Amino acid sequence: MDEEFDDRQPDQAEDGNGDNPLIFGRVLDGQGAGRPVTWDEARAWQPDGDGEVLWVHLCRTRPGVEEWLRELEISEPTRELLVSDKTRPRAFREGETLVATLRGINFNPDAQPEDMLSMQLWCDGKRLLTLRRLPLQTPRYVLKMIDRREAGPNDCGALITEITEAMITRMNRSIVDMNEHIDELEERDPEDDPEGMLEKIATIRRNCLGLKRHMGPMHEALEAISRVAPEWFEDHDRREIAESIDRLRRYLEDLDISKESAVVLMDDIRGRSIARNERTNYLLTIVAAIFLPLSFVTGLLGINVGGMPGVQDADAFWIVVGMCAAIFLAMLALFWKWKWL
Repeated sequence: MDEEFDDRQPDQAEDGNGDNPLIFGRVLDGQGAGRPVTWDEARAWQPDGDGEVLWVHLCRTRPGVEEWLRELEISEPTRELLVSDKTRPRAFREGETLVATLRGINFNPDAQPEDMLSMQLWCDGKRLLTLRRLPLQTPRYVLKMIDRREAGPNDCGALITEITEAMITRMNRSIVDMNEHIDELEERDPEDDPEGMLEKIATIRRNCLGLKRHMGPMHEALEAISRVAPEWFEDHDRREIAESIDRLRRYLEDLDISKESAVVLMDDIRGRSIARNERTNYLLTIVAAIFLPLSFVTGLLGINVGGMPGVQDADAFWIVVGMCAAIFLAMLALFWKWKWL
């Protein structure tokens, strides 16, 4: 995986057409390169002794897929799995064949990271069939390696490990993007737009949960491939799968850290908001407590009954004002002494 590739620009060009399910097909020469094959050539291809391997990438919703699977004498339950939308990652061995369902990040336009795409694969050591419903970029990346003759896979085992490694690498890109968003939010002042920040953090948490929900079974599927794959899946292929499993485990741990960071940031913003509201309520309570005795005095002196003192005294108003000022200063002194201010 030395070559960088852009996750954000989906390559949806297809070699095939709607008349048949073939998206692309290659016959690997055992030296890291391969030649293109048509749908008819792929169906007629037979293994020979010079190390060639057939890889066909199919759209499982197009007509012709199930007919070819029957021609390959694939059992009915496996055929149903290969063309079904039950896409929970899994892997198992059936005789000398390996069957698996894998999931990758959806980088198609308007898609969310947690909207992962599935890809089924079937391999007997000489043929590798990969099937998908929606455009998936990972096979295209491996295809470019083969077409450029740049250290491409030379057998089915290497081909499977390259595909799984590319899928996992793309998962890491999504996790890195989420971590960058969290770092950006941590550097912002929560007072600027707390509601907007909370909305973005909630989106990050949903993405983390969605990715982990799918990546956990993916981890189990890769372990099953390493454990039950037939003999044509060689020891160095199992080591590569083990490395991919270890990387996926680290990514799952990174997801946990990202989720916890989002929770801490969300709690911090909410805590600041609660503290600000409590401070406002406290100040309003203090103001109300200070003006409560003043309101009582002015209300008492404002009653319209006979016998009110000072009604005929020109200085009575200023006496009341002075008394209110004294009460105000006394209340401030008491609150200061009680450390309420």
